[in-house]
Amino acid sequence: MIADEASMAHMMAAAQRGDREMYRVLLGEVQLWLARYFRKRVPPAQLDDLVQEVMMAVHAKRATWDPTRAFYPWLAAIARYRWVDHLRKVYRSAEDELGDHDAAEDSEEEAVMARISLERLFVHLPDRQVEVIELVKIEGLSIAEAAERTGQSESLVKVNIHRGLKKLSALVEKAE
Repeated sequence: MIADEASMAHMMAAAQRGDREMYRVLLGEVQLWLARYFRKRVPPAQLDDLVQEVMMAVHAKRATWDPTRAFYPWLAAIARYRWVDHLRKVYRSAEDELGDHDAAEDSEEEAVMARISLERLFVHLPDRQVEVIELVKIEGLSIAEAAERTGQSESLVKVNIHRGLKKLSALVEKAE
């Protein structure tokens, strides 16, 4: 079982003060959390490497954690940035093409649950932001097409998408 926020914050604060044993335990918990976080985001063959990359980043950035702030959002931010870097590396490299056997597990149930979760998050956004996020990010329309369909200017579409995604990200991080 992965430790709760208070325990993780306590362990990180102790680690920052030089407690090696507490740091060892903290890294074990971080590894478990990262494995769960990345399990559905990357193919199984890439999971361990990505977890190790993030663990090294956590080690390198451990002094940047502020004990007055929550630990998990700090960890999630590092994990998210490393994941994006990882995706860029994978998609740039022609040698690392994914085959069907390497694809992350997927099911219709997960897609339905994701859509339900997304609908619950959308309640916290203005309708105009939800509309353009769905058109551009989910349906794949261009900014110009979304602007034409909604009657918003292209600039407003971009602003609404940016603000909406920023708020969604904050809501997700708060929930983690």
